[in-house]
Amino acid sequence: MADRPLRLGLIGVGTLALRLLPHLTQEDVADRVCVTALCDPVLERAEAAGVRYGVAQSFGSVEELLAEGEIDAVSVASPIGLHFEHCRAALEAGKHVHTNKTLTTTVREADELIDLAEQHDLRIVASPGEILKQHLARTRELIADGAIGELSWVLCGFSFGAYHEEEAERRDAPGETVIDPGWYFRKPGGGPMYDMTVYALHQLTSVLGPALAVTALSGIRVRQREFLGTRIPTEADDNTILLLDFGNGLYAVAYGTAAGSHSDQLGAGRYFGTRGTIDGILLNGQPFTEQQPLPHVVGRHREMLEAHVFEDVMQLADWVLDGTPSRVTAEHARHVVDIIESGYRAAQTGARQELTTSFALPGSSPPQT
Repeated sequence: MADRPLRLGLIGVGTLALRLLPHLTQEDVADRVCVTALCDPVLERAEAAGVRYGVAQSFGSVEELLAEGEIDAVSVASPIGLHFEHCRAALEAGKHVHTNKTLTTTVREADELIDLAEQHDLRIVASPGEILKQHLARTRELIADGAIGELSWVLCGFSFGAYHEEEAERRDAPGETVIDPGWYFRKPGGGPMYDMTVYALHQLTSVLGPALAVTALSGIRVRQREFLGTRIPTEADDNTILLLDFGNGLYAVAYGTAAGSHSDQLGAGRYFGTRGTIDGILLNGQPFTEQQPLPHVVGRHREMLEAHVFEDVMQLADWVLDGTPSRVTAEHARHVVDIIESGYRAAQTGARQELTTSFALPGSSPPQT
């Protein structure tokens, strides 16, 4: 493949894919990635998007894409509850995989995908690639250097709000179609933990390393949603609070809730020490760094939506084309899945759950050990 770009097929032509396609069809990435096929059960949307972005092939099923598509890899942008099925099919067909968050909804599923990739000598990059953010590495250094004294606890998370029902792309998608957000509120894969808090958990574990155990409370607070006049019953928990144990008396609270935010800095974790606080890029209220762009997010890409997902796709391209392993690993994603899955189990049973997974964090030992 040294003489041509990575040929990529997109599984799912929903809001995320429609925001990702403008990145992947820019001239500055044409020598690295070429989107050659789109797949969606609403075939008219895939075909219309293909016309809009110059993608030659469109398919109505994953099976057709993998059998007939001229692709080397896939980016899985289907509903979270389908990620395992679609990633497994791609790996079994000999395709490299980028998957959007989360990798799967269970550790067992993640184990199977990791094993399949190893058996077939294939690569998996599993979003979100929060570990690539430079301020998180600096946060880790500051904590290790005692900049806030002895780290005591951390607060992080995301609220669900009314985000997905209000996305503009849903009302006027290619092919004069509508993109239903109902799956965000159903099991498996629905709810703010798998959809939103996954970012906070990747950031948290990028700083502290793997967690050891979790306890939790979880339930449904907003009983129904609405999209274009249609009521959507909430079936997946939308109000979840996790308490994570990182060992040696260091704890973190992570939430995925129906409303509210703990910080003005979107997605930031707050790290509370005996002599100060780190909140995103602020050390005791003052910036300790500037927000640094992700490696491939340059030029026009900085102004476009879902730049972080574009970065993760490019991480896969670099890994496949150049043999450069990405720090955005399936093992890290599996550990976050473990936290969420075990958190729900803890809430159901009322019992602390020991986590069974880990991952290798680049750099020094976690700051609490």
